[in-house]
Amino acid sequence: MTMRILSCLLITVLVSFSAPFKAQDNKPLSNIYHNGWIDLNKNGRMDVYENPAASIERRVEDLLSQMNLAEKTCQTATLYGYKRVLQDELPTPNWKNEIWKDGIANIDEHLNGWAAGSKSVYATDIRKHVWAMNETQRFFVEETRLGIPVDFTNEGLRGVAFTNATSFPSELSMGHTWDPALVREMGRITGQEARALGYTNIYAPTLDVSRDQRWGRIEDTYGEDPYLASRLGVEMVKGLQEQHTVASTGKHFAVYSVGKGAREGEARTDPQVSPREVESVLLPPFHAAIKEGGMLGVMSSYNDYDGVPVTGSSYWLTDRLRNDFGFKGYVVSDSAAVEYLYNKHAVAADMKDAVRQSIEAGLNVKTNFTRPEDFILPLRELVKEGKVSIKTLDDRVRDVLRVKFILGILDHPYVTDAAATERLVNSVEHQQVALRAARESIVLLKNDQNVLPLNREIKSIAVVGPNADDDSTARYRYGPSGVKGVTVLEGIRTKLGNRVKVNYARGCEITDAHWPETEVLPEPRTREESSEIGRAVAAAEQSDLTVVVLGDSMKTVGESASRTSLDLPGHQLDLVQAVHATGKPVVVVLINGRPMSINWINKYVPGILEAWFPGAQAGTAIADVLFGDYNPGGKLTVTVPRTVGQIPFNFPTKPNAQWEGETTRVNGALYYFGHGLSYTTFTYSNLRVSPLVQNSQGDVTVSVDVKNSGARAGDEVVQLYTRDLVSSVTTYEKNLRGFERIQLLPGETKTVKFVLRPDDLALWNRSMRFVVEPGKFKVMIGSSSVDIRLHAEFEIVATE
Repeated sequence: MTMRILSCLLITVLVSFSAPFKAQDNKPLSNIYHNGWIDLNKNGRMDVYENPAASIERRVEDLLSQMNLAEKTCQTATLYGYKRVLQDELPTPNWKNEIWKDGIANIDEHLNGWAAGSKSVYATDIRKHVWAMNETQRFFVEETRLGIPVDFTNEGLRGVAFTNATSFPSELSMGHTWDPALVREMGRITGQEARALGYTNIYAPTLDVSRDQRWGRIEDTYGEDPYLASRLGVEMVKGLQEQHTVASTGKHFAVYSVGKGAREGEARTDPQVSPREVESVLLPPFHAAIKEGGMLGVMSSYNDYDGVPVTGSSYWLTDRLRNDFGFKGYVVSDSAAVEYLYNKHAVAADMKDAVRQSIEAGLNVKTNFTRPEDFILPLRELVKEGKVSIKTLDDRVRDVLRVKFILGILDHPYVTDAAATERLVNSVEHQQVALRAARESIVLLKNDQNVLPLNREIKSIAVVGPNADDDSTARYRYGPSGVKGVTVLEGIRTKLGNRVKVNYARGCEITDAHWPETEVLPEPRTREESSEIGRAVAAAEQSDLTVVVLGDSMKTVGESASRTSLDLPGHQLDLVQAVHATGKPVVVVLINGRPMSINWINKYVPGILEAWFPGAQAGTAIADVLFGDYNPGGKLTVTVPRTVGQIPFNFPTKPNAQWEGETTRVNGALYYFGHGLSYTTFTYSNLRVSPLVQNSQGDVTVSVDVKNSGARAGDEVVQLYTRDLVSSVTTYEKNLRGFERIQLLPGETKTVKFVLRPDDLALWNRSMRFVVEPGKFKVMIGSSSVDIRLHAEFEIVATE
């Protein structure tokens, strides 16, 4: 089945003006469904807002003019779905007594299979799920006065958050592919599956830039560089929103990823970052996603910046987001961000005051695991009291309605072909794209004496470690939650077949019993822990070589899971040391969500693969790389420190800020930004820059020839960095300003061309204006941020 056929399936799923697939005992109001339009307000004629041929702005204004206060305020809050806030899988007669009898902005995570809702048949059987989503939507179309459908929102960082949707690698893994086209394809598939399941708005991508490796949510970002996050973020948005399949809601705006001490949970506040770094590092991905990608949604963050909470700040939600960036969609709050205005930040006296501050700042929709009336009722009071103007309320509702019209929800509120949905979701073709993503995300960190790829002619192999036969990291709160993943053990057994004996032992758990306290107060292993390591040693002694699979679990990384150490948790280091002591060849595979300070492994183990969280195809992809059926080409989008004591240690960095000459410190990174090896080699030559002198509004073209000088076909990520040699303010030592992942056969040469636009050379000057300053610039081309192969200079002169 080709992608063209899959796209046709999606069209089949959606395009119809007919009533939804229905239960026999609860027939829809068939008299409102006409050829080409729906009589949403049931008045027997086509109003402007019901006319698909009218402009979106006319339709919005017509609908807004017909709405009363109750209906308008209901478009400013989220109803969380089944077993989150909503206790019903399907509409009940009592819904006519609930606040959403007048409509609701969106329903989040309804019947998506997460947590307590995982047992519902409507979250496990796709056809029944589609029917139930339609029935829920039908209540709002048929049982409310104006028939405004809901925007069904859902998570989607690793594929749409539905029980058995296509499982992709984590966002951090996707960053390590350095492949914008692949990220766009992931977005396209996620959007197609979401809409076919009834979801119309996906909370992705995460556009935060990671700056501290301790931070739990680093796994949900593309990495630590703003340019890379911008390029990949734009492609994810474009993929999701292609043909207005779904809306993309980027998160978390703004200055969210740099909370004090990288703390999570109830902290996530008081970011320690300067205004110029905010502009240069943290905001560019949001700016690009909106300006270039046309992103239709933004999630406002929990935190404050310089004492002002973002969700109550008109500077952030109106001046910057709408006026500067040109945002035309709607803003949802991150869970309790509104409540935090009074119960954490203490800038509001109570919930009512928090409602006023947030709605006036520019928030459109309060989204939290609380009932929607907590926001709606105070807002109604504020309008009646004249403390929030009708104009402000209309402006907020107008944004919500505009997105619903853009997505076509008022014209196509239902999924009309559940069988087509069943064929589309997690199809074999989609799984192949996920497998490609898993392969491309793997980074070869070390390969001394070409220990990798492994020789297939072995007679036996040991596969040990807590992540060797564990697929739990393929299931996720912000992605598919019920998929069965291929483990590394399964991948290797499938690869080698019956001719090679595979010996397995778990060796240890990810953590020990008293972790994380044991990170500062280590405890000796228990008898059972030592016995389990002994079983792994025995497996290694009986084998020709050993693959040790270590790393994280969802217990040690993720939201509200920041750490005080970057070392392997538990007794994992003990395990690899014991296996290494057998004298048999050892390679290590890491399956993890953050950089880890694997100093001993880096020194003594010759072969190391970094796989991050590769999704359901993990074991297949890792086995392909281990045995040479796929040549790894991923590159690091994070810096890997030797110790947590080096933090902050990241890319990009200011001149000498990470100077490595002190004799009282451990110096240098384990692995630097952009690092990644291959089973082949690449040579760079013939760097050209044109023109060598350009005005401040012109482009500069940089090209280079790259040759595969080894014996295997492989991928290289060609990286371009710039440096402003003299400037009015200090700038970064290297600025990533271009990259391209290319595939080369042995002996093949390709010319890679980059175009530097004025914005690529601009800086925030002493007056905090974004300008290109005249002067000389250095351009550097290489295989990583420290493996620079060629460099040149050009000059920018003032425009006459």
